[in-house]
Amino acid sequence: MASVVPVKEKKLMDVKLGELPSWILMRDFTPKGTAGAFQRGYYRYHNKYVNEKRGGVAMVLAAYMLFNYCPCYKELKHQRLCKYH
Repeated sequence: MASVVPVKEKKLMDVKLGELPSWILMRDFTPKGTAGAFQRGYYRYHNKYVNEKRGGVAMVLAAYMLFNYCPCYKELKHQRLCKYH
């Protein structure tokens, strides 16, 4: 038999549609609670993508590609809009 978890302690993905209004009302919408939620999200992102063991090689590569794409955007946009007959 599965253990019963209170609605307040469930993650959003585990909440059923009928429990959603009561789950939303149990959240902490004070400035301190909202700041804590953003802080948890920031730390979760930081630990998942920035503090990885391999040093974030994929993020460095993605940033390199983005910064090289930006100066060439005008030329690429012009070529994309040209019609070839």
